[in-house]
Amino acid sequence: MIFSEKMMQLLGMGIVESLYMTLVSAAVAYILGLPLGLILVATDKDGIKPMPRFNSILGIMVNILRSIPFLILAIFISPLTKAIAGKSYGSTAMIVPLVVSAFPYIARLVESSIKEVDRGVIEAAQSMGASTKQIIMKVLLPEAVPSLLVGATIATTTILGYSAMAGFIGGGGLGAICINYGYSRYEDDVMTVTVILLVIVMQLLQEIGMRIANKSNKR
Repeated sequence: MIFSEKMMQLLGMGIVESLYMTLVSAAVAYILGLPLGLILVATDKDGIKPMPRFNSILGIMVNILRSIPFLILAIFISPLTKAIAGKSYGSTAMIVPLVVSAFPYIARLVESSIKEVDRGVIEAAQSMGASTKQIIMKVLLPEAVPSLLVGATIATTTILGYSAMAGFIGGGGLGAICINYGYSRYEDDVMTVTVILLVIVMQLLQEIGMRIANKSNKR
């Protein structure tokens, strides 16, 4: 069964769908999470634009979203998913809950990366009269690029794991194959192969991301 032409085609499509869900979701989640992380850093009590009360409220909202398990979140926002994607199942539809689940996590990763920037560099920019925007764009982001790329790699592999779980609620990709064939039909060979493929894809994404991060580190 596992080596039949139909199953090989199914597994190939599963890899494509998993990468599609993962990479698109990661890109959109980073578009949302990056500015959110920057706002968390800038408005911190020790930030360049301190707004402690606003920062506290925003941090609580981020933490609430982060605390909801992916499957529960995906089911809870299924009306939103249907409104955006036209349906609540399939690879494209699963991008919505994947993004909602991932962008708060990415915001915290960005916040952590930005806070690693040497405080002296920031103070030097402030002493030269740099604006908040200039400090963010010309100091914080360039200095934090290697750490941000490491965080992006971690986030992407995490989203791949979420995409596999999405198979339980009608998502596509390798996770759906593992559940629909391996688990539901008791085809252990299919389950084993899909797990191995997921591990290989995750390791490749991790390796590519870390190499890019290492090359960007000029220190």
